[in-house]
Amino acid sequence: MQPFAEAAVLQCPYCGEQVEVDVDPIGATDEHYIEDCPVCCRPWTVHVARAEEAVGVTLGREDD
Repeated sequence: MQPFAEAAVLQCPYCGEQVEVDVDPIGATDEHYIEDCPVCCRPWTVHVARAEEAVGVTLGREDD
């Protein structure tokens, strides 16, 4: 059985628009990957931190 994805609503660090980022609740404790903004198409660095039953998601600028 595949774990369901949860959606985090965050703000794009480039254009400021609210965007949804789908995150699997199960996975590595600390994960980083690149994803493009669906509004302005600029690349974010997505950081996912998982601890116990909590999942935290933050977006950073790729050029930082």
